Amino acid sequence: MGSEPHQLHTFFFPLMAQGHLLPAIDMARLFASRGVKVTIITTPLNAPLFSKTIDRDNQLGLDISVQLIPFPSEEAGLPQGCENISSITNFSEMAPRFFNALDLFQNPLQELLQNHSPDCLVADMFFPWATDIAAKFGIPRLIFHGTSFFSLCVLDSLKRYTPHENIKSETENFIVPGLPDQIELMRSQLPNHLKTPSDLGKLLERVRESEGNCYGVLVNSFYELEPAYADHYRKVIGRKAWNIGPVSLSNRDIAYKAQRGNIASIDEHACLSWLDSKKPNSVLYVSFGSVARFTDSQMLEIAMGLEDSGYPFIWVVRSKEEDEQRWMPEGFEERIKGKGLIIRDWAPQVLILDHPAVGGFVTHCGWNSTLESVSAGVPMITWPLFAEQFYNEKLVTQVLRIGVCVGAHEWSKFGGGGGGEKAAAVKREDIEKAVEQLMGGGEEAERMRNRAMELKEMARSAVEGGGSSYTDLTALIEELGLHPQPAV
Repeated sequence: MGSEPHQLHTFFFPLMAQGHLLPAIDMARLFASRGVKVTIITTPLNAPLFSKTIDRDNQLGLDISVQLIPFPSEEAGLPQGCENISSITNFSEMAPRFFNALDLFQNPLQELLQNHSPDCLVADMFFPWATDIAAKFGIPRLIFHGTSFFSLCVLDSLKRYTPHENIKSETENFIVPGLPDQIELMRSQLPNHLKTPSDLGKLLERVRESEGNCYGVLVNSFYELEPAYADHYRKVIGRKAWNIGPVSLSNRDIAYKAQRGNIASIDEHACLSWLDSKKPNSVLYVSFGSVARFTDSQMLEIAMGLEDSGYPFIWVVRSKEEDEQRWMPEGFEERIKGKGLIIRDWAPQVLILDHPAVGGFVTHCGWNSTLESVSAGVPMITWPLFAEQFYNEKLVTQVLRIGVCVGAHEWSKFGGGGGGEKAAAVKREDIEKAVEQLMGGGEEAERMRNRAMELKEMARSAVEGGGSSYTDLTALIEELGLHPQPAV
């Protein structure tokens, strides 16, 4: 008798940050739904962020397990319990320590690969050394950046041609050469590490090197969204890559959408009931991701801009109560009762965006939020802050034409806030103007809404049987199955 067919076994090792962790978990679940045995590696305080979802998947027969490894807080000089970027309080001091801590995961990962002999390792971009460790065991390593093909192409052109080095003024536009579209940026919108040497810059150089040496790249996107950039990345830059998104669409029912990430501070039924009371496309959803922090003066401008706009809104606020006493306008919550809903800390974002009452999203242009908005057919008001968010803004507003810029022009690490008196970068009038542009129902707003709805349909088709992302994942799994087994 022939032996049983080998079940492909893939390790997933996501960065301990919601923006990387959540899509990686969705990705792992996608692999498992295709019959792949999946092991997720994380630390004790990050596992509860997705344990309920995994329990539900296991009950449905998916083969997913979790391997815990300790977070080296003490060795890295971090307080106990600081195991996720969102738990960092002092960014300038603690963020470098957090990223230094990531190098200390090399030995635990090596031991796990030795003990379990998986067929493949999907590791986050911030573990550049994972490529060499996987190679030692004869295992292909796939890299996950957590961003779009577009931003990967923009970054490659900036590194390759350095057009910003000839620009004197921070606010002068320059063209990013070598791209399928004419994309313009300002020096002020570029990450600091592209302009001045830094430890983060050195880490990202290692990331770039490991990307060139690894087996290939997994991209949470779909071909129809950015075809010219998927082709450019594969053919011009010359990287093997598979688009397998939007991975958030694997969360089909309310329980999965509501349980994604941290425990929300609002019951999903209360949230849905509030939205049910509003007209279609009338509500503005406002959220800046899990890491961004604003100054008090900027928070005040957002509050006043939303109130002055007159449109119903849901605003996700990540600040402590004592901070709110400094910036929240007197009587604000009373005045917006019924018209505005403030959710503190964590919101069931996919659930909210999918509701018919939501007609616009004020976003920092983090890739997960951008893609979740596209998947829900919701046009955007773009307010990029840091990382690759200014590149994503260009994709939304210039290439896809489904968004309005609020007028943010300055790259600022993690939003540059967390209290303080620094002047607001975006004024209430700018916010009110952008809201009116998107929600006011003019011809251009209507075109954006229609285009967003077309992209929503394309996104959903991409992940269905025979769709572009479904087919790419099938091809990848088949290819990994043909890869020779590592010796035990």
